[in-house]
Amino acid sequence: MNFEFSTATEIVFGWGRVAELAERARAIGTRALLVTGAHPERNSPVIDRLEASGVACKVLSIRGEPTVDEATRGVELARRAETDIVIAIGGGSAIDAGKAVAALAANPGPVTDYLEVVGLGKPLSRASLPMIAVPTTAGTGSEVTRNAVLKVVERSVKVSLRGLTLLPRIALVDPELTVSVPRDVTAATGLDALTQVIEPYLSKARGPLTDALCLEGMRRAARSLRAVFADGTQRQAREDLAITSLFGGLSLANAKLGAVHGFAAPLGGHFKAPHGQICARLLPLVTHANLEAARQARDTDILSRLTTIATVLTGQAKSTPEDGIAWLTELVEDFSIPRLRAVGVESEHIASLVEQARQASSMKGNPFELSPDTLRKLIEQAL
Repeated sequence: MNFEFSTATEIVFGWGRVAELAERARAIGTRALLVTGAHPERNSPVIDRLEASGVACKVLSIRGEPTVDEATRGVELARRAETDIVIAIGGGSAIDAGKAVAALAANPGPVTDYLEVVGLGKPLSRASLPMIAVPTTAGTGSEVTRNAVLKVVERSVKVSLRGLTLLPRIALVDPELTVSVPRDVTAATGLDALTQVIEPYLSKARGPLTDALCLEGMRRAARSLRAVFADGTQRQAREDLAITSLFGGLSLANAKLGAVHGFAAPLGGHFKAPHGQICARLLPLVTHANLEAARQARDTDILSRLTTIATVLTGQAKSTPEDGIAWLTELVEDFSIPRLRAVGVESEHIASLVEQARQASSMKGNPFELSPDTLRKLIEQAL
């Protein structure tokens, strides 16, 4: 057995613990860049508490998925303000932007020097500015991952900055912040969280720590996804999804993902579709493709893992992998997750999407190398 495990310096979890943010921030720095989503006014109480505690705030609002240009703007703002702490409050986009700014403000040169695929892929040699990540959705787990996803608009692609220095100083996860999340966003982010505990469990880089996190995350998601979709105020269900999201981030950061996220990168780059919706629509199809590949390869370990996933999701001890896939398929339909055609994907896009997906870093974690023909059929089935 041989593995490594890395995560944020400190994880703080619990209802109401966002009240500790100002005190914890003041212990680190006094000049903060606050990175938020499209509605920074929602964080006025947080800003007031920070400034009352002696932490001056500059605000960077990210409207949609963060781009290279927005990251560059954030770096310039951070340097002008002599920022000594970055605080990101929001969904995965705001937190990824915060991580990117914290890293790039401390490292010389343009953003593209450090981007994979489309840039030079240089390592981030200097430590990031200290950062606190506060998620307000339960889906991406970005508060504990070692990458930051940025959109390169002119190339219609999403790529990552990567490195241990991207891990936040503090991940502050308060389930109470997710209670107001709309129903459709709850569904998409919840299914993204589920995907991120299924894919690492099957990944080539899986290990005993990530296995334990993934199984517990699956168990909590299975019992709470429908409950929170029906009633977003259910405290236990919201807590379960916040933990699932956290566990998914911990797992993907240490055990990689798979073909679902391999496709999510080019699809998210070309089309205006929420990341969670893309993952949800592809998850049952990719799971079935991996089942077929496992049977062809007579891979008893992956077959056993697919059976375990099914028993956890369905709650039935004698479930088969097909039962698990049926459970996922039914959930996606019941949550009214749009098909890919609804966000603009057409047959003529498939060849390009397949080629880009095959180059994606997440695809390298898939338990099997799926053929171009199999990948093409996956997209056709999702249209």
